[in-house]
Amino acid sequence: MRLAYLLPLGPLAAVAFDCTPTAFQSILPQGATVAFAYPLSEGSTFQVPVGDVAYPVSPTKLPELCVVHIQVTSSATSHFGFGLFLPQTWNERFLAYGNGGFAGGINYLDMAAGVHYGFATMSTDTGHNSTSGDVTWALNKPEKIVDWGYRAMHGSVDLAKQVVEAYYNCKPKYNYYSGCSTGGRQGIRDIQLYPDGFDGVLAGAPAWWTSHLQTWTVKLGLYNLPVDAPHHIPIGLFPVVGAEVLVDTIISDPQGCDFFPEALLCGPNVTNQTAAGCLTAAQIGTLYLIYNDYVENNQTFVFPHLELGSEAQWPFLLSAAEPSSYGVQYVQDMLLNDTSWNFWDYNYTIVELADKIQPGNATAYDYDSRRSTPAAASSFSTTVYPTL
Repeated sequence: MRLAYLLPLGPLAAVAFDCTPTAFQSILPQGATVAFAYPLSEGSTFQVPVGDVAYPVSPTKLPELCVVHIQVTSSATSHFGFGLFLPQTWNERFLAYGNGGFAGGINYLDMAAGVHYGFATMSTDTGHNSTSGDVTWALNKPEKIVDWGYRAMHGSVDLAKQVVEAYYNCKPKYNYYSGCSTGGRQGIRDIQLYPDGFDGVLAGAPAWWTSHLQTWTVKLGLYNLPVDAPHHIPIGLFPVVGAEVLVDTIISDPQGCDFFPEALLCGPNVTNQTAAGCLTAAQIGTLYLIYNDYVENNQTFVFPHLELGSEAQWPFLLSAAEPSSYGVQYVQDMLLNDTSWNFWDYNYTIVELADKIQPGNATAYDYDSRRSTPAAASSFSTTVYPTL
């Protein structure tokens, strides 16, 4: 977080109690328990617990700090956890970090970045344990989906700030948030629901329109399927498209670029498209789908297109034999609770159902104290990144 360069570290913190599980448990409300708490000396490595599959990298060369992990009951069938790094030299500021995709896990590595500048840092597991593209944990688990959608973040932030105040015997002067993609959505959703929670939010490439983003992911994948169809663009040709888009290896204005896909059309008797650097007419038709907004029945805007210049990231969404799990599993495990749903059966009714149900109340669409219309919402969603 670049802002931290401008923030001097405070004096050596006078902590109110020792860094032990018993000490922290004594200040927690009912329903919250300490999983572990212990001090780390300067230069130490925090060993991330083996079960944290989403964020397994252990941060190294840490400043002197206290590490705490707290578990909180959120309903009769769900709970969430969060981690805290409490530096010995504290700048009297609190910084929460977001997650990515559907990940469940505590992002200790990002927490370490902030703690080096003196922030008391926090990350939540959003109420489950999974990698970012795994949504199977949500099947028939409505309370866990609510935790992922907003409740775990808010509950973690709220209690973490109380713990910070008790530990240092001083309230944070400022409270900040930083997150990208789903992390960006989490930050925006939190300030929409709880506007007094943060003094500043850094929301990078926010994946805020959940009900349309995840369903569009299925639609987008279907453009390039099946893999044996004449219109399928194989992954080996993605760089060919990307090179045609760029001028002198850069693109200054993706939305203002005047791209002519037909320049890639293969000539007669081409036997090796990759070597020739060309596409068939059917494949160019697929390009037009990828580069144009998802519009239903020629009148209903659903989701913006991938931008020119995004081609290096296409393998993530367009290279497999089925659409990304970020879309398919969202429909199966969050929306329908039906793992037998076949992505070939996708149609616009799936989007309509997602808009109606809004799993986990996750979509961050409360702009200007109203629900954004699809037309208004489009201006917030034209990132070139697959912000999931």
